[in-house]
Amino acid sequence: MSIKKLASTERQMREILTPEGVTLKVELAQTGDRAGAVLIDLLLLFVGMILGALGIGLTTGFAGLGRFGIILILLLLFLFRNFYFMFFELKWQGQTPGKRRLGLKVIDRFGRPLSSEAIFARNMMREIEIFLPMGIIFSGSATGVSGIMQLFALIWALVLVFLPTMNRDHLRAGDLVAGTLVVREPRVKLAADMLSGAEDEEKSAYSFTVGQLELYGIYELQMLEDLLRNQSLEAAAKRQTAGQTIIRKIDWPDRVTHGRMDAFLQAYYNALRKHLEGKLLMGTRKENKFDKDVGGRKN
Repeated sequence: MSIKKLASTERQMREILTPEGVTLKVELAQTGDRAGAVLIDLLLLFVGMILGALGIGLTTGFAGLGRFGIILILLLLFLFRNFYFMFFELKWQGQTPGKRRLGLKVIDRFGRPLSSEAIFARNMMREIEIFLPMGIIFSGSATGVSGIMQLFALIWALVLVFLPTMNRDHLRAGDLVAGTLVVREPRVKLAADMLSGAEDEEKSAYSFTVGQLELYGIYELQMLEDLLRNQSLEAAAKRQTAGQTIIRKIDWPDRVTHGRMDAFLQAYYNALRKHLEGKLLMGTRKENKFDKDVGGRKN
């Protein structure tokens, strides 16, 4: 991956090469944005824990189940603390309410779909990063925790909290373990055109619907790229055949002349690439035209 800083905004960009050879350009989430997202999530988490505990306490209190209510409250606190982040990142493909509010997203650092195993690993590390040391710090002498242990826990927590400021990709310990990266909500840009002679007005003359782009996948994109790169007479004939096939497949309403077929294919390639890049960053992979995959799993 390579760094590109944009002037004036000091944004940091990364280029991620997927296993399929597609380059994805993403903008790293800044440390302040990540901290803001965590604060929003922790606030929602604690509000949920308090409201849930009050609800259980009142319900079991009226029913005369005081001790059982305490057990339920402890169980609720455990579930909220350990599964809040995991639940939302699984449900919303790498986002929690805090990340969604600030336009952030967790992705795989190596361009693969974000897996449930990676989400589990990065969030279980949060117990070691935040909750365990905080529990030691605020436990007090009544639990037998010494002042030295509390000091050690404080230093441990501070090191892990500030870890994202100590590496160029702003990775926390959970990201290092899970192989993930937190980025701004992707705004995928088209790669540079392979055909340097294409005119802007030719490229903008074609607009495709999502339905027309959903008909093909990564395999067809790579085949089309090979055809566009190859400038031999044989490849030119194959492009005409491929173009007519695509026109029939997507039910293209207008006639494309022989001389404009390359421009049509270039426009379709660009649109399909942008569409598939967006799906990859959202954790959805379509291998080929026969594939109905969602998140890399067969239906």
